[in-house]
Amino acid sequence: MNIKEIIKQPEGRRLEFKSALPERADLAKTIIAFSNDAGGELYIGIKNDPREIVGLPEENLFAMEEQISNIIFDRCYPAILPEITFLTDNDRHLIRILVYRGSMPPYHLKDKGKLQGTYIRVGSVNRQADETIIAELERRKRNISFDSELVMDKPAEDLDINNFRQEYKEKTGEKLDNRTLRKLELIKDVQGIEYPSNALVLFSDDKIRQSMFHYAKVECARFKGIKSEEFIDQKSIYSNISTQAEEAYNFVLRHINKGATVEGVYTVSRWEYPVKAIREVIRNAIVHRDYSLMGKDVKVAVYDDMIEITSPGLLPPSIDYSAMESRQSDARNKILAPIFKRLGIIDQWGNGLKLIADELKDYPQIGFRWKEVGLSFQVQFVKLDYGETISNGNLNWDQVGTKSGLSWDQVGTKLGLSRDQVVLILNKCLEAHDSNSLADLLGLNNRTKFRDKFLKPLLGMDLLAMTKPDKPTSSQQKYYTTEKGRILLSK
Repeated sequence: MNIKEIIKQPEGRRLEFKSALPERADLAKTIIAFSNDAGGELYIGIKNDPREIVGLPEENLFAMEEQISNIIFDRCYPAILPEITFLTDNDRHLIRILVYRGSMPPYHLKDKGKLQGTYIRVGSVNRQADETIIAELERRKRNISFDSELVMDKPAEDLDINNFRQEYKEKTGEKLDNRTLRKLELIKDVQGIEYPSNALVLFSDDKIRQSMFHYAKVECARFKGIKSEEFIDQKSIYSNISTQAEEAYNFVLRHINKGATVEGVYTVSRWEYPVKAIREVIRNAIVHRDYSLMGKDVKVAVYDDMIEITSPGLLPPSIDYSAMESRQSDARNKILAPIFKRLGIIDQWGNGLKLIADELKDYPQIGFRWKEVGLSFQVQFVKLDYGETISNGNLNWDQVGTKSGLSWDQVGTKLGLSRDQVVLILNKCLEAHDSNSLADLLGLNNRTKFRDKFLKPLLGMDLLAMTKPDKPTSSQQKYYTTEKGRILLSK
């Protein structure tokens, strides 16, 4: 990119702007943080807020270059060798410092030492690394992963992996004996005793998994509206990691809509979201999460306007979500990832992002967003037209005609309800439910108000029906969606 394109980019993990040469310590921290992470570029002579090229005096450029080199040499350890170049834009002079991802992390300030002087890049900020992150940087230098480290608290033969053995046999047709466990590097011999790796503990149903990895779970939630203030439903998934992805995916399916469209002479079912892409993102969140980050779990949140999946750990430096169709691959968990592949939970290397990109093409109304939030990576599937259909805090109704003789516009006018409220009730009543469970679905405590505002209008328009129409006040009364309601719902 040329300088005109560069200054349009936001500051972030790999990019920073300074109007003048930073203080010695601040410059060193940025260079160290870039080296410990994915590398990066620092432009001096560009003001960040508001973004503006201010330039540097031409006669000072060589002196500043020498000063920058001296600061990096004197204050950073191990040695960092960036590229320092001069740029010119309309007679305004800039300095560009290009820092490559280092091969000898953790890089740190010489005078502070490794524990106090190591910095990483979190968003557009340099953050001091704690012992957990420093340990991960050390593993990266030795080209090993956290999941491969051994757990010496319990011999492998005493570990409860019966469910995992059975699942492995069902999915692969192979017996998970000690020979296979050694081949997959799930166990290793230490002085005649075989100990499990962190990966095998994560696959186990042993008590030690709960004590060591109590945070290795998935928290699922369906929120009311577009904020995380009120739950409609929630689920905590504590099972071993081989089954977590499908449980989380099924939670999402329970809380999104599936309609029907007519293609030629056929009626085709279609989810409101690209569910294959969502399943892939959930699987990636579990397979590639950073299990060394204690206290952090995977989160799957369903809102009225989007689905959001958050996974502990920053995106691996070699992966670029903006180039999703380029078949990228980088496994943080070098033991777990091949096993997930054998189990059929993840596809061929590099196919995951392309699968997501391909399915999104069929859903132009769904936006795909990703960002790093603290030390986590977050993906969002967003309804692009949601904000456009909001008026005075309530959803407007699209004028979509149906074979029932009603349009959504007519239904909304007659009922005085939002489309989301009607959709929730009609979907729920595809199987018969009592009024209490329906009121709970909408978070309403006043049963009389719910009956008068919701049930009676829906019954009156023949969108709902009673299982005991001759006994309307029966304590066993339930409600179900009529054919007319189903046709409306399909649109």
